[in-house]
Amino acid sequence: MFELHPRLAQDSVIIGRFTLSLLLLSKDANYPWCILVPEREDVYEIHHLSEEDQLQLIRESCRLSEVMTSLFDAHKMNVAALGNVVRQLHIHHIARFSDDPAWPQPIWGKVNIVDYTPEQLQDRIKRLQNALVGEGFEIIRPSM
Repeated sequence: MFELHPRLAQDSVIIGRFTLSLLLLSKDANYPWCILVPEREDVYEIHHLSEEDQLQLIRESCRLSEVMTSLFDAHKMNVAALGNVVRQLHIHHIARFSDDPAWPQPIWGKVNIVDYTPEQLQDRIKRLQNALVGEGFEIIRPSM
């Protein structure tokens, strides 16, 4: 049975579900930062997914990237599956800007995490959910 890794649950908010993956929003307000987590048990790498799931993950990732680029007017989208700290397969989608706090370096360890205000968090969640809602995406009301 699929279970979200405790670290992902602690560091993010579940805001929706695609056909294959949960959609999380990182609690770090420094960047628009979403995470896709395929709802498959004991999967650590993309190549561990079935071919059908691999294609579905790419579709979901591309849709999310397009929406984030449009919503946030991103200069660049960083999309990565690292897994060095959390082994469970998860794909980071981070909207980057030439004036963001870590540009042009990777974001990890560059600046302290900044928490969203409750209003900022609600606004970011609502904007993402409204832009993604439709075929293949279900809104999940976050419990905060």
